[in-house]
Amino acid sequence: MSMVSLVSRWQLRRDGLLINPSMRLWLEKFLPTRWIARRRAGALFDIVAGFVYSQVLAAGVRLNLFELLAAGPRTADSLARTVGLEPEAMQRLLDASISLQLIEPRADAAFGLGPLGVALVGNPGLIAMIEHHDKFYADLADPVALLRAQRGAQLSNYWAYARNAPHSLASADVADYSRLMSLSQTLVADQILSAYSFAQHRHLLDVGGGDGTFLRTVAQRWPHLERTLFDLPAVIGHAQAQAQRLPTADRAATPALPRFVSGSFMHDPLPLGADVISLVRVLHDHDDEVVRHLLGAAWRALPAGGTLLIAEPMTRVAGARAMGEAYFGFYTLAMGQGRPRSAAQLGELLHQSQFTNIKQIATRMPLQTSLISAQRPR
Repeated sequence: MSMVSLVSRWQLRRDGLLINPSMRLWLEKFLPTRWIARRRAGALFDIVAGFVYSQVLAAGVRLNLFELLAAGPRTADSLARTVGLEPEAMQRLLDASISLQLIEPRADAAFGLGPLGVALVGNPGLIAMIEHHDKFYADLADPVALLRAQRGAQLSNYWAYARNAPHSLASADVADYSRLMSLSQTLVADQILSAYSFAQHRHLLDVGGGDGTFLRTVAQRWPHLERTLFDLPAVIGHAQAQAQRLPTADRAATPALPRFVSGSFMHDPLPLGADVISLVRVLHDHDDEVVRHLLGAAWRALPAGGTLLIAEPMTRVAGARAMGEAYFGFYTLAMGQGRPRSAAQLGELLHQSQFTNIKQIATRMPLQTSLISAQRPR
């Protein structure tokens, strides 16, 4: 009998035992297995209650609770008056937030930020994502209906390019999601620049780069780089206006504005001249056919020996599988296009597009982004 067959038989036997209520009760009582039973029961309940946990977080964000506590400890009565809640409701929110480590009790019956609340404050990208989740949750109200429809009403409307011809979009169609992308890309940019050096490059083309947040961050670290931003016409118009509104200090810290080029990578060639092209959180928004087209366009735009850099959340990442496969799996389902992919799946798509020297580059926080580089052969 093969090892695979033995493992399969053992898994069936194990499942049958664990499904049995009497066996579960015995495992809960037996000292050597009690901690395993408790841990698994807690993990399962966290999945059951996960939506409630996220709504506790959303309530705190909408009421500005964490920003208020960042200024210093406050009593429950003081917080209730400030945010406009009845004392009993305020205490209920505080108790829930304490259980989730968002806040913690302090001296003199006051409350301050907990370890997760500290991580949240000062992270505008994460706060923007939490505020944006009302649309995602609306699409998830009936998950079976979403699976059957393969598209949600809220997210597909929000990400306007998922439902419209790209060239038909106006500035108003892209303003909201451009802001969300800008806020979230700051942390992603830090992860990329901590893992990859642009010192050997001379010209960076960022495809689908929104308002240029990633390019501005790169320029502050590598001021010698020429930079080109390529995105849809409405997005480029928004990016140019945004660049002119940057505070004087921010403009002074960036060597020069990038070259702005508008177009659709599905219909227009990518600009030439760059020796490195970045795709930051772009591929997982699109189906395989579109990804192949974009990778082919990147291959044609690069010179021999040029580099393609892909940064996005990926599946099969140790410690981040729930984010890659559950969260982004259903998020892109609600969008109506795209899917998260593993490094191996992206590597195969790159290989099909004639890229070589395909490497996965470790980042400090794979929960936020993973990184792959590839080259057009010399």
